[in-house]
Amino acid sequence: MRERKPFDFNSASGLEAVAKPPADADYGKETVRNERWYLTQRLGITDYPWWDPYNQNTLKADRPIFGDWFFNTLLVSDTQYEPRRLPTPVAPQGEGDPGNPDLIGDGEQTLFAQSFVGSFVLYRGDTTFMPPDWEFRFTPVYNVNYAEVGQNRAVRINPARGRERTDNFFAVQELFIDYHIRDVSTQYDFDSVRFGIQPFNVDFRGFLFRDQPMGLRFFGNRRNNIILYNIAWFRRMEKDTNSELNDVGQSLRDDDVFVFNLYWQDMPRRGFTSQGVVLYNRNIEGDNAPFFNNNGFIERPASIGLEKPRSYDVAYVGYNGDGHFGRLNLSVSSYFAAGSADRGVFVDRETDIRAFFGAAELSVDFDWRRIRFSALYASGDDDPYDDAETGFDAVFENPLFAGADTSFWVRQNVPLIGGGVVTLSGRNGILNSLRSSKAQGQSNFTNPGLLLLGIGADLDLTPQWRVSTNINQLAFADTAVLEAARQQADIDPMIGTDASVAVIWRPFFTQNIVFRASAAALLPGDGFKQLYGDEVAYSALFNLTLLW
Repeated sequence: MRERKPFDFNSASGLEAVAKPPADADYGKETVRNERWYLTQRLGITDYPWWDPYNQNTLKADRPIFGDWFFNTLLVSDTQYEPRRLPTPVAPQGEGDPGNPDLIGDGEQTLFAQSFVGSFVLYRGDTTFMPPDWEFRFTPVYNVNYAEVGQNRAVRINPARGRERTDNFFAVQELFIDYHIRDVSTQYDFDSVRFGIQPFNVDFRGFLFRDQPMGLRFFGNRRNNIILYNIAWFRRMEKDTNSELNDVGQSLRDDDVFVFNLYWQDMPRRGFTSQGVVLYNRNIEGDNAPFFNNNGFIERPASIGLEKPRSYDVAYVGYNGDGHFGRLNLSVSSYFAAGSADRGVFVDRETDIRAFFGAAELSVDFDWRRIRFSALYASGDDDPYDDAETGFDAVFENPLFAGADTSFWVRQNVPLIGGGVVTLSGRNGILNSLRSSKAQGQSNFTNPGLLLLGIGADLDLTPQWRVSTNINQLAFADTAVLEAARQQADIDPMIGTDASVAVIWRPFFTQNIVFRASAAALLPGDGFKQLYGDEVAYSALFNLTLLW
């Protein structure tokens, strides 16, 4: 074997040594533009193909495309296959199984969705230590989805359309301009402004408002990134019914969100971040004509109680915290909501809104194992016929909590059968808000609320394999609204036990290829049995994500 000399070969980079020039070599001078990015390429040491995202790539903003302008591309394929069984109402007409007197029919369903996402960013500036001077971002999404159900009128209001639905939609999830206003310190503390369709999350876990609306946002930091702030106005966009993506072909909703939040790192101690939130939601859609979704079902006003248009003004004040105290990881969230509505859900007069929400998750790491404990309380309305609405609801929730979309209750939209065309909990939502839908409906503060206690574990078996498990005990905070809607007395508060498990596989130890499989079941409690019977509801999810 040939003896390897020092620096003969760099095994980490795969670069061969550059040969020493001969003694009589001629030396020339060449100016290389933007030399720190192009020097190795000009010398012939490196030359990577355009489709390689790991090494120097102009499409990945490793080199400028001109001057100090960079271009970054992200391409994503997201594939989901989801068999499930959940309570499904029997159609009042056109039912395929005549003679069946039950209110609840065959709940077997199959969903499939394929999304192609492209994110294209053009920006100027050195972003190693500071934000870009200018940023232009465009994120289109093309979605194809398919649903097959066991009941007529479950996917479309017209029973003649059958039990299958195939749909596709093109959406714009991001389209904004970001301008770096100024630096305010030698540590590159800054102020910036962003306008357009942009992602925004009010808190750490997505409890109150996590969306991609149209808006104007001022943001920045102070004290060497210890203090961060957002001051923003957003106007919510209409969503496509079946994909729940932004529908830029429709007018913006008459639903405004004004928000101020402040993050304080290492408060009250190092390793923990505190956040204060003030959010005001002004919805004046009560002045508009009824709104029906693409499948023919009414969204606004919600089909429950009076089924009359309503507007509301609600202010939220909250505290959130996330971090660790030694080995103990802690995430907390609390909100108080106060405001008014021009009419209630069950009463045709002005109502006051007063509601409360609190959630906490404790976790401890033991090497490759993390044990989690979760608790959540959302207040419920104890009298739907008085002048106070005391059930907590969010603006647009998308929670990362208690198993997130692995959980049956978070992932699935469970309809309220026999009490209105609304859902108990919306898809990818945790609150029992009795909305027509999370994406197209209005907030509803006349609801039964929620109590959740859970335990879970995240097990990093190898760098490629992770297993997550969750068991959540669910109950209604108050059943008065359900009893009024269903005209059914003495409904038990116990919803049941939500048990779920997920397996995540990353074959290349990165996020470029991620496969996830999960399964969840809701073991019904007495309250769920009184509403839907004793059949076990379940869901499974198979998800493949490819990223470049």
